[in-house]
Amino acid sequence: MSEERAHDIGARLRSARRQRGMSLRTLAGLSGLSAGFLSMVENGQRHLDRTGHITALADALRIAPTELTGQVLAPTDPATASAHEAVPALRLALMGVGHPPTSGSRGPLAARVAQANRLYHRCEYGVLAHKLPPLLADLRAAVDDASPDRRPRLLRLLADAYHPACTMLLKYLGYPDLAYVAVIRADEATAELDDPLRDALSGFFHAHVLISAGSPDLALNHAELAADMVERHLVGPEAHALLGELHLIRATCLTQDVRRSGADRASEVKQHLAAAGELAARTGETKAWHLNFGPTNVGIHRVSLNTDLGRHGHAVAASRGLRPRILGAPGRDAAFHADLGRSLAHLRGHDADAVTELLTAERTAPQRIHANAMVRDTVSALLDRQLPSRTAREVRALAHRMGVQG
Repeated sequence: MSEERAHDIGARLRSARRQRGMSLRTLAGLSGLSAGFLSMVENGQRHLDRTGHITALADALRIAPTELTGQVLAPTDPATASAHEAVPALRLALMGVGHPPTSGSRGPLAARVAQANRLYHRCEYGVLAHKLPPLLADLRAAVDDASPDRRPRLLRLLADAYHPACTMLLKYLGYPDLAYVAVIRADEATAELDDPLRDALSGFFHAHVLISAGSPDLALNHAELAADMVERHLVGPEAHALLGELHLIRATCLTQDVRRSGADRASEVKQHLAAAGELAARTGETKAWHLNFGPTNVGIHRVSLNTDLGRHGHAVAASRGLRPRILGAPGRDAAFHADLGRSLAHLRGHDADAVTELLTAERTAPQRIHANAMVRDTVSALLDRQLPSRTAREVRALAHRMGVQG
């Protein structure tokens, strides 16, 4: 690196730090670099030529690395990379081979299944992807060795471990084929239980897979059949919660069909949202089936579905008063802010508000947001707009972290 370029980077660093109102000590603490080193960089006395240092400073300042270097650096997301690295082992686990059982040495199976579902809802995909293969191996071994009275409980646990594998692979890592295998494995685990609600839950996950595969009409068929099954066995809060989730997935299927075919099905979407709202008023906030059904999740869907339908004013209106954080599920919280940001980006004079919501979504669940194609499209569109300097800087930094090219 030339002395001239070292001086330029130092000047950019000093300018960015001062614009953020940060002291050298504060920036040092946030970046993990010494204040003395940063002072010499700012004065052109030391070179800033390590990608790790540049990225750490850019992250601390919430700017794109190119604002320091004038050159493009490849974005890094260690957590997502870690999740992808675990996919070969998870693939073998879904095939029923590859990972030997650990004889229970990793803790009680029920606690590990609950932890897997919590990791999914917290969007900690890197951790989850590595924990699933040994968990699935241990569960299958336990089922094989179980006495007849213990076997049903273990089969339910096995299905409940396949479900977060399905949704993680489907929505956030981009492996719909493996997600489908996970759903089939869950079906196999519960086939002998003769439990209609479990069969309906399988229909719910099948619908998710088919939506992502580009078949909202087939997804809707699965969801309709599942809802009919629940309605014939509508006893207890768990059944009401599952029926509510099936109303929400049907509304999602219809919304996707509108986007694909142009048909006007908004009134049907509204009917399913209303039905889900009535059920949510009955159940309150619930974690039944390791999901998050209740008034808050129905409200989040009102925002997301109106956004997908292009009813952006309605989406913003639906967001008022919602507090998604109460769910304790960062994935749902992030989805709310991301969809609200997408709608705000379509409303004149709300670009800065849109960026604020998108950044909130990213801070809440970065892996989920970085993998969201709709958010990526919104960020790409914002890059092309004339924005206030601070907002433009924030958009460029977000685009870098998502790997979106301007």
